Amino acid sequence: MVPTRFRYRNHLMAAAVAIAAATVPIGPAGSPFDAAPALASEIRVVVNDEVVTSYDIARRSAFLRLQRRPGNVRQLATDELIDDALKRDALRRAGITVPDSMVSNAFGNFASRNNMSTGQLTQILNQAGVTADHFREFIRLQIGWGQLVQVRARSESQLMSEQDVVARMLEQGGQKPTSTEYILQQVIFVVPQANRGQISARRTEANNMRGRVNNCDQTLAMAQNLRDVTVRDLGRILELQLPSNWADDVKGLQTGQTTNIKDTERGVEFIVVCRARQVSDDRVAQLQFSTEALEGDGGDAGADLLSELRQNARIQRR
Repeated sequence: MVPTRFRYRNHLMAAAVAIAAATVPIGPAGSPFDAAPALASEIRVVVNDEVVTSYDIARRSAFLRLQRRPGNVRQLATDELIDDALKRDALRRAGITVPDSMVSNAFGNFASRNNMSTGQLTQILNQAGVTADHFREFIRLQIGWGQLVQVRARSESQLMSEQDVVARMLEQGGQKPTSTEYILQQVIFVVPQANRGQISARRTEANNMRGRVNNCDQTLAMAQNLRDVTVRDLGRILELQLPSNWADDVKGLQTGQTTNIKDTERGVEFIVVCRARQVSDDRVAQLQFSTEALEGDGGDAGADLLSELRQNARIQRR
């Protein structure tokens, strides 16, 4: 997996939801509020082969109003949706897909951090004219775009020479950066998509096993006595290389410790830390320098890539 510091405007959206909760009455689900715009939807922009409709613009405009964004909301919404279409096209060409389970987890985590259920968040978004589907796709695109930016930046950083690394270290007083090197195992309690109703029972099984694990020598023997459990050796991984969806869970763990369990598209999983130690070498230095530009949600790397996509795009406004 590609590591990414995924953020989807969390603080901004937290304020938006607070505004929505204070100003939008929660009524019965299935309100016809957003049905009329869909019926009257017209094509407003064609970006390469993807269309942006008046309904899309209405939902993004409602989203921006929740955020209290200044300026011409309709124009801002149109411009954002053009950028979104360019990003989706780039993700398709790169073969990057974001599973529904990851989007659902992010949606649920967002609701929980704002002290509401997913049902309450869905009602607020629907009745504000944003719709939960629009917000879910917004989340999906943010995750995928972050991955694409990191893939591109990492491939470019591979051209960094050892001389570049030495020069950067000299700028920092000759100190080589340190990082934690992990040896990891992944334990997967498999739940096929057709049997997702079993997820709760599998969580219980995974937690029971996790409570008995204190080193990587035990896991395979334990798994052999359980149904549909896979153990994968992930090998040595530097902290900066940790997969984005596990990085926060693994960081700070010591040898023999495990992460909390997590629902994924494969089932229920947790990670075992076989060994954790501090290392300092040229590989760490090169990796750290190559990822510095990715701090701050992609920063200039993401802006440059989007600018490049715009220059090569076919954009027709109607």
